Amino acid sequence: MMGSAEWPVSMGGGRKAVTWHISIEVDRDSNDSLTKQIQSAIKCRIAEHILHPGIRLPSTRQLASDLGVSRSVAVEAYEQLTAEGYLTCLQGSGTRVADHPTAESLIFDETLRERDPVSSATWDLRTGRANVTNFPRIEWLACYRAVLAVAGRDELDYPPVSGLPVLRESLAGYLGRVRGVRGSMATVMVTAGFAQGLSLLCEALPRLGIRKLAVEDPGHNGQRRFIEESGMHTVAIGVDDEGIDVERLAASGARAVLVTPAHQFPTGITLSAERRAALVRWAEEVDGLIIEDDYDGEFWFDRRERPSALQGLAPDRVVYAGTASKILVPGLRLGWLVIPPHLAAMVGRIRSRHDLGSDGISQNAFAELINSGMLDRHLRRVRSRYRSRREAFAQAVQLHLPEAQVAGSSAGLHAYLRLPPDVNETLLVTSVLSRSVLVHGGKHYQFTPGDRPPALVVGYSTLPLAGIAESMSAIREAVDEQRAKRPPVPQPAPERPLSASYAR
Repeated sequence: MMGSAEWPVSMGGGRKAVTWHISIEVDRDSNDSLTKQIQSAIKCRIAEHILHPGIRLPSTRQLASDLGVSRSVAVEAYEQLTAEGYLTCLQGSGTRVADHPTAESLIFDETLRERDPVSSATWDLRTGRANVTNFPRIEWLACYRAVLAVAGRDELDYPPVSGLPVLRESLAGYLGRVRGVRGSMATVMVTAGFAQGLSLLCEALPRLGIRKLAVEDPGHNGQRRFIEESGMHTVAIGVDDEGIDVERLAASGARAVLVTPAHQFPTGITLSAERRAALVRWAEEVDGLIIEDDYDGEFWFDRRERPSALQGLAPDRVVYAGTASKILVPGLRLGWLVIPPHLAAMVGRIRSRHDLGSDGISQNAFAELINSGMLDRHLRRVRSRYRSRREAFAQAVQLHLPEAQVAGSSAGLHAYLRLPPDVNETLLVTSVLSRSVLVHGGKHYQFTPGDRPPALVVGYSTLPLAGIAESMSAIREAVDEQRAKRPPVPQPAPERPLSASYAR
């Protein structure tokens, strides 16, 4: 005779208690006790990754009822599993599967993100950290409610693969207004962040006879891995104080390149007007394609210096890519591509083979955020906050590291700090970590061998103003300690006076 706890979940409405279920069975004809059968079933499901860490299990009373056993059997089984570390039982949280992180849990790590371990450092200066406190919750909720209040079949059905027309039209207008992008609803595609957009482009390029994608050096480690894991070959092209070296790009044989022209990652350099023109000429000469990653184009702190998108110079040669990850939050997974007209249909066909489009309700809400003017007001607020952090960072550098230089344009959520030439970058990164400051050196983003001046890449978007000052002070201490440990430079012996005979 078998007893079982079925898998379907039933939940009470309102404030009623939730009834949790678990799919296990007991056999009263078995030689094993009911308690042991329950323990073995749960252990087996945990080992086989069927029951995941943190999953809540039914109460002992509910489990006993579902299995048709006495409550004491369920209590004994849970107590033994808890003692062995398989389960945790906390008042108010119920009984849950214990957290046992394994190597398998890292298989689906997000490739475009830094693969650094979680650190207990007080100040985390790494790039790419999302400041979720800036998310306009009230405005977003208002937009969500507004679109749900009038949502009909078209809004709640499967969205078009390239995105809802209302958002594509809104994005085309917004990007033209604030970034000088030349596009229309027909050339805009809504994606699940830049990652999906890049994946689609890596699949499209071989259909154009392009199997090599050039990337900036230094650049984004995660992006380069992502491109190569997508089956494309990458070639690293050096960056100097004017941006990517177009002559080296031309010599590389590549016909496509991924660039960050407004605010090069990580150096902060803005591609000069001469290089912009040269890059467009290169694309035309090789019948190539430029992918413009405008990852932080909304965060320029000096309007007079803010460049328009490169795409505006050559919409037939440039794919413009943007994302809501920094202007809102990464969790929304909203991004967009503005694709050359002759490639839009092909990229759309590729997209249709992967999914059925992005979340339509969020697309509608984002369109409402743009069209209502709420996005512009939000960006003015957060731009002011990030400007304050950038100014505080520059002041802290001037106070604690006057020999260092903040390179690049006054923009974005990170800065490239060039260190004095006598500083050992690798030792400094290790030393500041012992002072509870986590930061990457410039070499962390370097793809090819070669000596670049020592530098730190400092992400300041999530730091409080006090944290910026304290972290720069800690870096100053580490620099002083490094110099103090350096052996003194031997001084040349004083010259002996010439003898009288030699003098003659």
